[in-house]
Amino acid sequence: MADTVLYEVSDGLATITLNRPEAMNALNIETKVALREAVQSAAADDAVRAVLLTASGDRAFCVGQDLKEHIGLLAADREAGGGEGQTMSTVREHYNPIVRALAGMAKPVVAGVNGVAAGAGFGFALAADYRVVADTAAFNTSFAGVALTADSGISWTLPRVVGPGRAADLLLFPRSIKAQEAYELGIANRVVPSESLRGEAETVARALAEGPTVAYGAIKEAVAYGLSHSLAETLEKEDELQTRAGSSEDHAIAVQAFVNKEKPKYLGR
Repeated sequence: MADTVLYEVSDGLATITLNRPEAMNALNIETKVALREAVQSAAADDAVRAVLLTASGDRAFCVGQDLKEHIGLLAADREAGGGEGQTMSTVREHYNPIVRALAGMAKPVVAGVNGVAAGAGFGFALAADYRVVADTAAFNTSFAGVALTADSGISWTLPRVVGPGRAADLLLFPRSIKAQEAYELGIANRVVPSESLRGEAETVARALAEGPTVAYGAIKEAVAYGLSHSLAETLEKEDELQTRAGSSEDHAIAVQAFVNKEKPKYLGR
């Protein structure tokens, strides 16, 4: 894996760190490939029970596409006669698989947003289940500012977090959404002092890594399903998922611990 993305697994927690602080963690091809591999590895690894997605430095979580590289790719595509080329294929080849893995893995994902999250960086943060945000951080959709439409799942996630009317405003008129406003809009789940960001985000992620993984996966699936299905269909899905969670070892552990007035020690299965 490239050193533009760091990957570490410890005690059930996979920490994925975007590592181009000198470029505000912008997404060049090398970084996108490495991030895709890291997120998919975490999703597939049964030893991983939670994921922390964060970034190096204190200026940016991720400012989205590396526009310096993008300009060169656009020029190469024009010389090659146009068409999709390397520039627009990145949505299908990189962004979509990353977002599917983040949102779809049956384990919780925490985003530790240490600075600016713009464009696809904003999209990746929204694909996480829980966002711990530095008080110096900010979010920006950015796409319309460079004559592009939404990608990285943001046309799906943002309206579900802030409502369709506010999402349209933020997409049509990109602006910096400071941490406190992000909290008020529901984009940030927790705002902490910037110097405490890494520790606070890791504390949240480790607590989830020690929790009932099967139940967490079922909760993710239930919420995603309920957003696009009827009440009747969702009730059926809840029945299915509750049967799964109720059959887990962790449920039996939790019930016994409750009876014994002890803190449960979950196994993640």
